[in-house]
Amino acid sequence: MSTAVSSLHAPANRHRSDAAPDRFMRRLLGVTATGTRSADGAHRAFRASVVVSGVRCLITYLLVPIVVPMASLAGWVAAPIGIALCLYAVVNGIVSLRRFWGADHRQRWLYTGFMTVVFAILAAALVSDLTRIGALS
Repeated sequence: MSTAVSSLHAPANRHRSDAAPDRFMRRLLGVTATGTRSADGAHRAFRASVVVSGVRCLITYLLVPIVVPMASLAGWVAAPIGIALCLYAVVNGIVSLRRFWGADHRQRWLYTGFMTVVFAILAAALVSDLTRIGALS
């Protein structure tokens, strides 16, 4: 049997790597099977999470410092908006991570590293916003 024919009959759950770190990440993200159609969804979710993070930065660092003081609403408007955008960006980031791993994307580890940095930045912004409203001291 040729390799082309045998690859057609390969199991659907076959991954690029079954090394311990790959198995750990699939388990952590709840990814049980791979699907080639997930790659498009992974890229779409990635773009959405980056756009949301960008919008959050524009609102937090450009719009809020300029518009909010003029409206005298700085204390109770800026932080809740930032918190909501942070949480939305985190959810989109997790969805895109799951899709990258579900698609068994060849750049899944590079993307995981990138998202780790994004999550760290979002966590710092979230702590800052929670401190601003007095939820953390």
